[in-house]
Amino acid sequence: MTLAFLPPGRAAAAWAVLTLFVIPIGGGIAPGVLLAKARHLSWYETAFLYFVSDLLLAVVFEPFLHLAAALARRHDRVARAAAAVKASLRRTASLYGKSGGPFTLLLVAFGVDPMSGRTAARLAGHGFVSGWSIAIAGDMLYYAVIAACTLSLRSILGDGTGATLLILVVMIVVPLLLQRRAQKRLAP
Repeated sequence: MTLAFLPPGRAAAAWAVLTLFVIPIGGGIAPGVLLAKARHLSWYETAFLYFVSDLLLAVVFEPFLHLAAALARRHDRVARAAAAVKASLRRTASLYGKSGGPFTLLLVAFGVDPMSGRTAARLAGHGFVSGWSIAIAGDMLYYAVIAACTLSLRSILGDGTGATLLILVVMIVVPLLLQRRAQKRLAP
Protein backbone atom coordinates (compact mmCIF):
# COMPACT_ATOMS: atom_id res chain seq x y z
CA MET A 1 0.00 0.00 0.00
CA THR A 2 1.33 3.42 -0.90
CA LEU A 3 0.36 6.84 0.25
CA ALA A 4 0.13 8.14 -3.32
CA PHE A 5 -1.46 11.44 -2.27
CA LEU A 6 1.81 12.41 -0.53
CA PRO A 7 5.19 13.11 -2.14
CA PRO A 8 7.74 10.30 -1.52
CA GLY A 9 9.55 11.99 1.42
CA ARG A 10 6.31 12.86 3.13
CA ALA A 11 4.94 9.36 2.50
CA ALA A 12 7.91 7.89 4.40
CA ALA A 13 7.25 10.35 7.24
CA ALA A 14 3.56 9.39 7.26
CA TRP A 15 4.42 5.68 7.48
CA ALA A 16 6.80 6.32 10.37
CA VAL A 17 4.12 8.29 12.25
CA LEU A 18 1.42 5.70 11.52
CA THR A 19 3.75 2.99 12.84
CA LEU A 20 3.96 4.83 16.17
CA PHE A 21 0.22 5.43 16.26
CA VAL A 22 -0.62 1.73 16.04
CA ILE A 23 1.09 1.14 19.42
CA PRO A 24 -1.81 0.13 21.69
CA ILE A 25 -3.30 2.18 24.53
CA GLY A 26 -2.03 5.57 23.43
CA GLY A 27 1.68 5.00 24.01
CA GLY A 28 2.58 6.13 20.51
CA ILE A 29 0.60 9.37 20.44
CA ALA A 30 3.19 11.70 21.98
CA PRO A 31 6.16 10.37 19.99
CA GLY A 32 4.04 10.19 16.83
CA VAL A 33 2.91 13.80 17.16
CA LEU A 34 6.47 14.98 17.76
CA LEU A 35 7.79 12.94 14.83
CA ALA A 36 5.05 14.35 12.59
CA LYS A 37 6.01 17.88 13.66
CA ALA A 38 9.70 17.17 13.01
CA ARG A 39 8.88 15.69 9.60
CA HIS A 40 6.70 18.70 8.69
CA LEU A 41 3.37 16.91 8.53
CA SER A 42 0.42 19.24 9.15
CA TRP A 43 -1.88 18.82 12.14
CA TYR A 44 -4.70 17.55 9.92
CA GLU A 45 -2.44 15.01 8.17
CA THR A 46 -1.30 13.81 11.60
CA ALA A 47 -4.86 13.57 12.91
CA PHE A 48 -5.85 11.69 9.74
CA LEU A 49 -3.03 9.20 10.32
CA TYR A 50 -4.26 8.64 13.88
CA PHE A 51 -7.78 8.10 12.50
CA VAL A 52 -6.36 5.53 10.07
CA SER A 53 -4.69 3.74 13.00
CA ASP A 54 -8.11 3.55 14.67
CA LEU A 55 -9.64 2.10 11.50
CA LEU A 56 -6.87 -0.51 11.38
CA LEU A 57 -7.58 -1.33 15.02
CA ALA A 58 -11.27 -1.82 14.18
CA VAL A 59 -10.47 -4.24 11.38
CA VAL A 60 -8.03 -6.23 13.54
CA PHE A 61 -9.94 -6.20 16.86
CA GLU A 62 -13.50 -6.88 15.68
CA PRO A 63 -12.86 -10.52 14.68
CA PHE A 64 -11.36 -11.16 18.14
CA LEU A 65 -14.46 -9.67 19.74
CA HIS A 66 -16.70 -12.01 17.72
CA LEU A 67 -14.45 -14.98 18.49
CA ALA A 68 -14.60 -14.22 22.22
CA ALA A 69 -18.40 -14.01 22.06
CA ALA A 70 -18.61 -17.32 20.20
CA LEU A 71 -16.26 -19.02 22.67
CA ALA A 72 -18.25 -17.62 25.60
CA ARG A 73 -21.37 -19.32 24.24
CA ARG A 74 -19.57 -22.69 24.12
CA HIS A 75 -17.23 -22.73 27.15
CA ASP A 76 -18.14 -21.98 30.76
CA ARG A 77 -14.68 -20.66 31.66
CA VAL A 78 -14.75 -18.16 28.78
CA ALA A 79 -18.35 -17.25 29.69
CA ARG A 80 -17.22 -16.43 33.25
CA ALA A 81 -14.37 -14.30 31.90
CA ALA A 82 -16.84 -12.51 29.59
CA ALA A 83 -19.16 -11.88 32.54
CA ALA A 84 -16.23 -10.39 34.48
CA VAL A 85 -15.40 -8.11 31.52
CA LYS A 86 -19.05 -7.02 31.32
CA ALA A 87 -19.12 -6.23 35.05
CA SER A 88 -15.86 -4.32 34.78
CA LEU A 89 -17.11 -2.27 31.84
CA ARG A 90 -20.37 -1.51 33.68
CA ARG A 91 -18.37 -0.25 36.68
CA THR A 92 -16.17 1.82 34.37
CA ALA A 93 -19.19 3.26 32.55
CA SER A 94 -20.86 4.12 35.88
CA LEU A 95 -17.96 6.47 36.64
CA TYR A 96 -18.96 8.53 33.58
CA GLY A 97 -22.64 8.94 34.33
CA LYS A 98 -25.87 7.08 34.83
CA SER A 99 -27.44 7.44 31.37
CA GLY A 100 -25.45 4.66 29.69
CA GLY A 101 -26.06 6.20 26.28
CA PRO A 102 -23.61 6.90 23.47
CA PHE A 103 -21.96 9.77 25.36
CA THR A 104 -21.11 7.47 28.26
CA LEU A 105 -19.70 4.92 25.78
CA LEU A 106 -17.68 7.67 24.12
CA LEU A 107 -16.23 8.56 27.53
CA VAL A 108 -15.29 4.92 28.11
CA ALA A 109 -13.28 5.01 24.86
CA PHE A 110 -11.77 8.35 25.90
CA GLY A 111 -10.97 7.27 29.45
CA VAL A 112 -9.84 3.68 28.83
CA ASP A 113 -9.12 2.80 25.20
CA PRO A 114 -11.05 2.33 21.94
CA MET A 115 -11.14 -1.48 22.34
CA SER A 116 -12.90 -1.15 25.69
CA GLY A 117 -15.15 1.51 24.17
CA ARG A 118 -16.08 -0.84 21.33
CA THR A 119 -16.63 -3.74 23.72
CA ALA A 120 -18.89 -1.58 25.89
CA ALA A 121 -20.75 -0.39 22.79
CA ARG A 122 -21.26 -4.00 21.66
CA LEU A 123 -22.58 -4.91 25.10
CA ALA A 124 -24.97 -1.96 24.83
CA GLY A 125 -26.29 -3.35 21.53
CA HIS A 126 -24.36 -1.26 19.00
CA GLY A 127 -23.26 -2.93 15.78
CA PHE A 128 -19.96 -2.64 13.97
CA VAL A 129 -20.40 0.82 12.42
CA SER A 130 -22.15 2.60 15.29
CA GLY A 131 -20.02 0.87 17.92
CA TRP A 132 -16.73 1.74 16.27
CA SER A 133 -17.96 5.25 15.46
CA ILE A 134 -18.51 5.84 19.16
CA ALA A 135 -15.20 4.23 20.14
CA ILE A 136 -13.21 6.11 17.50
CA ALA A 137 -14.87 9.43 18.39
CA GLY A 138 -13.81 8.97 22.02
CA ASP A 139 -10.31 7.94 21.00
CA MET A 140 -9.95 10.91 18.63
CA LEU A 141 -10.85 13.23 21.51
CA TYR A 142 -8.19 11.50 23.61
CA TYR A 143 -5.72 11.93 20.75
CA ALA A 144 -6.53 15.64 20.50
CA VAL A 145 -5.94 16.19 24.23
CA ILE A 146 -2.65 14.25 24.28
CA ALA A 147 -1.42 15.85 21.02
CA ALA A 148 -2.16 19.37 22.26
CA CYS A 149 -0.52 18.68 25.64
CA THR A 150 2.54 17.14 23.99
CA LEU A 151 3.07 20.08 21.64
CA SER A 152 2.47 22.58 24.44
CA LEU A 153 4.91 20.84 26.76
CA ARG A 154 7.48 20.63 23.99
CA SER A 155 7.27 24.37 23.46
CA ILE A 156 7.53 25.02 27.23
CA LEU A 157 10.31 22.50 27.93
CA GLY A 158 12.07 22.97 24.60
CA ASP A 159 12.63 19.22 24.55
CA GLY A 160 10.53 16.61 22.78
CA THR A 161 11.96 13.71 24.79
CA GLY A 162 11.11 15.34 28.12
CA ALA A 163 7.63 16.22 26.88
CA THR A 164 7.05 12.63 25.70
CA LEU A 165 8.24 11.14 28.97
CA LEU A 166 6.15 13.55 31.03
CA ILE A 167 3.04 12.81 28.94
CA LEU A 168 3.59 9.06 29.29
CA VAL A 169 4.02 9.37 33.08
CA VAL A 170 0.85 11.46 33.31
CA MET A 171 -1.02 8.94 31.13
CA ILE A 172 -0.08 6.19 33.58
CA VAL A 173 -0.22 7.98 36.94
CA VAL A 174 -3.39 10.11 36.59
CA PRO A 175 -5.71 7.16 35.84
CA LEU A 176 -4.24 5.26 38.79
CA LEU A 177 -4.85 8.23 41.08
CA LEU A 178 -8.40 8.64 39.79
CA GLN A 179 -9.05 4.94 40.27
CA ARG A 180 -7.76 5.09 43.84
CA ARG A 181 -9.96 8.13 44.53
CA ALA A 182 -13.02 6.37 43.10
CA GLN A 183 -12.32 3.27 45.18
CA LYS A 184 -12.06 5.35 48.35
CA ARG A 185 -15.31 7.08 47.50
CA LEU A 186 -17.11 3.77 46.91
CA ALA A 187 -15.65 2.09 50.01
CA PRO A 188 -18.04 1.76 53.00
